[in-house]
Amino acid sequence: MMPEDLPQDRPLDPAWLTRAVSVALDEDLGGAPGRDVTTQATIPSDVQVRGDIVVREDGVVAGLPVVTETVTQVARRLKLTVPTVTLLSTDGDRVAGGTVVASIDGPGHVVLIAERTILNIMSRASGVATHTRRWADALLGTRARVLDTRKTTPGLRELDKYAVRCGGGVNKRFGLFDCAMVKDNHVVAAGSVTAAIEAIRRRFPGVPIQVEIESRAQAFEALAAGARFLMLDNMSPSQMKRVIDEVRSHEERFGRVRFEATGGLTLATAREVAASGVDYMSVGGLTHSSPILDIALDLRP
Repeated sequence: MMPEDLPQDRPLDPAWLTRAVSVALDEDLGGAPGRDVTTQATIPSDVQVRGDIVVREDGVVAGLPVVTETVTQVARRLKLTVPTVTLLSTDGDRVAGGTVVASIDGPGHVVLIAERTILNIMSRASGVATHTRRWADALLGTRARVLDTRKTTPGLRELDKYAVRCGGGVNKRFGLFDCAMVKDNHVVAAGSVTAAIEAIRRRFPGVPIQVEIESRAQAFEALAAGARFLMLDNMSPSQMKRVIDEVRSHEERFGRVRFEATGGLTLATAREVAASGVDYMSVGGLTHSSPILDIALDLRP
C-alpha cells in the first residue's frame, strides 16, 4: 500500500501534540515549570478570565486540538485549575474572518501563558490548510488530487501533513522509511532505473516504489522493472499527456499505473496539468511557503 492510500481523515497524533506543546512551552517559559515575568507580576493568580480564539481572515481552520492540550499543560506546570475549553468549529471548516472558533474560561495566568503556543500552532496549521484548500478547489471535477511532500519544517511534519489533510489534500510518504522514491541521483548511483528498483526489492521487499522519470524510455523501463507509480518531473502538460496516454494504452499488460506531476506547478496552470491525466500533483509550497492564517485570542471585558 502506498502512503497516499491511507485514510486521509486521520486525527492529529496526540503523542506528537503533547511533545510539541511541551517543547514550545519550555521555549517560552525557560524550562519547566518556568515563568512568565509579565503575566505573573501584573495579574493575581486567582483572577479568572474568558477569552475567544478568533480567526481574523477567511480561511480553513486547523489545529484546534492544541487549545485543550496547551491549557492543560500550562495549568499542570503552575498547579492551577485547567480552564474550560469550548470548541465552536471543527478542523477543516471553512470560516469567515471574525469567526470565534473556540472559547477558554479559567485562570488568567494559564490562558495568557498558553496564548502564544496555541496561536503559533493554529496559525501555521490553518495557513497550510487554507493554501491546500485553494489547490483542492482548483482541481475539483478532475481526476487529480494535490499531494504534499517532505519539504516540511523539522519537527513539524506531523502538524504540516495533518493540516494538508484538513485542507482536502493527500499525504504522500511521511519519510524515507515508508516508500522508496527513485530519483535521478539514485539512478546515477545504481547505474540505471532497473538496477535501482531491483536493489530496493532485494534489500526492502514489500516496500512500495515510485520512480521519477523524465522521458518515455525511462517510464517503460520503470514499468518493465515492476514500478507502478511514476513521477513526471518538470514536464509540460503536453509531454505528460503523451507519456500517460501511451502507458495507459498498455495497462492491460502492466495493470494500474499512477502518475504524479511535480516541478513548477502553479494554481494558474493546475487544471491544464490535471487535463493531462495525472492522478496527483505534488506541491512543496503547501508546507514550505504557506502564509499563516491570522488568528488571535481576545479576552472579554
